[in-house]
Amino acid sequence: MVGLALKSLRNRRFTAGLTMLSIALSAALLIGVERLRHESQRSFASTISGTDLIVGARSGPVHLLLSSVFHIGSPTNAISWDSYETVAALPATAWAVPISLGDSHRGFPVVGTTAAYFEHYRYARGRGLTLGEGRIFGSADEAVIGVEVARALGYRSGRSMVLSHGTGDVSFQRHEEAPFRVTAVLQPTGTPVDRTVFVSLEGFDAMHAGMRQGAAGYDPLRGFGTRRSGAGGAGHAGRGGQEKAAVAITAILVGLKSRAAALQVQRFVNEYAGEPLAAILPAATLLELWSVTRVAERALLTIAVFVVAVGLIGMLTTLLTKLEERRREMAILRSVGAGPLHVMALVAGEAVFLTVAGASLGVVLLYALLLLGAPALQAHFGLFVEIAWPSGRELGILGLVLGLGCLVGLVPGYRIYRFTLADGMTVRL
Repeated sequence: MVGLALKSLRNRRFTAGLTMLSIALSAALLIGVERLRHESQRSFASTISGTDLIVGARSGPVHLLLSSVFHIGSPTNAISWDSYETVAALPATAWAVPISLGDSHRGFPVVGTTAAYFEHYRYARGRGLTLGEGRIFGSADEAVIGVEVARALGYRSGRSMVLSHGTGDVSFQRHEEAPFRVTAVLQPTGTPVDRTVFVSLEGFDAMHAGMRQGAAGYDPLRGFGTRRSGAGGAGHAGRGGQEKAAVAITAILVGLKSRAAALQVQRFVNEYAGEPLAAILPAATLLELWSVTRVAERALLTIAVFVVAVGLIGMLTTLLTKLEERRREMAILRSVGAGPLHVMALVAGEAVFLTVAGASLGVVLLYALLLLGAPALQAHFGLFVEIAWPSGRELGILGLVLGLGCLVGLVPGYRIYRFTLADGMTVRL
C-alpha cells in the first residue's frame, strides 16, 4: 500500500511537490515565529545582562529601567555622589558604575559614565562591549559612540561633536563652548548602546558647570576638565580632586558578589535615609515590561497559525480536486480486490506523507535560514538566535501541524470510501 501511494504521488509529482512546499513554508514560518519570539524575549531580557541592581531616584521600576537602560522618556531625578559611594562601599557590592543622563546629540542620547561601564556592561547572555575602532575616552573632552550614531551621522574617530542640553530631537541650547572628540566606535550590539554617545563623568559635569574660556579649570587650548584627574576608570574609585557636592548622577548600575544578596541590598537602598532612592532588579522589571508587548507577539503568532491553516486547506483542495480525476483509478483498485478501507487508507496516507514530508522540509528550511541569517540578525538587530534542537514547545507545534494534516487527509479518504465500484466504471459525459 505504501509503495502504491508513493507511485501515485510520483505520477502527480508537480502538484504533490507544490503542496509539500506550501506545507513546508507554513511549518517553517510557524516554528520560526515561535523561535524568534522565544529568542527575542531572551534577548530583550538580557539587554542588560550581569547587572544585578539599578539604583536611582525613587520612581516606578519601569520608568527607572526605561530611562537608565533604554534611554526612553525623561531621566529620573539626580542622586548625589555620596549615595553612589555608599552603595559602592557595601560589602555585597562587587562593582558599581554611575551614569548621568539628560543631554543628547542630534537626537541621540548622551550618557556620562566611567570607563568601568565598558568593562562591566553585558548584554545577550554575558557578551561584553567591544570596540570597532579607536579607544575608550581618556580625558574629559573625549567621547565613544555607538555604531548607529556613527552610521547615521557619518562619524569616525577624531570627529568633533557638540552636545545639546535635553533629550529631544531638537534642542535650542547647545554646549558650543565644550566640544567633544570621538575616540572610538563600538561594535553592533542591537541594544540601546548602539544609539548612544558616551562621555566621561568629568566631561559631562564640566559641560554643565558652564566652563568657558577663562573660567577655572578650562584651558582654551586643551579643552575643559583640567581641574579633574582621570576619568574614574575603576568602578569603585572616587575621582581625584572632584568636589563631591558638585557631582550629581542619574543612576547606578550595580553588580553583586552574590545574587543571593540582591534582595538584601535592594531593601537597604529602598530604606536609605540619606535621600529617597529606589533599587530595581533589571531581569524582573524587563519581564514586566515584556508583558506589555504580548499583544503584538500573539498577533504575529496568530498570523503564522492562519498561514499554516491556509497551507493545509490548500492540500485539502488539491486532494479533493484530484478525486474526480481518480475515480476510475479507485474503481480499478476495487475491481482487483481492494476494499473500501484500503482505498481510504491509500488516499489518507498520501495526505499524511505530504504533511510529514512538508513539515520535515520546513524544519530543514528553517535551520538553513537560521544558519544563513543569524549573523545578520546579530549585527543589525542584536538578536542572538541559538542554533539548537527544537524546544519542547516547537516540537509540540510541529506535532500539531502533523496531526492537523492527518485529519485533513481523512476528508478525501472518507469521500473515496463512499464511492462505489460503479462510480468509477460509469463513463461520465
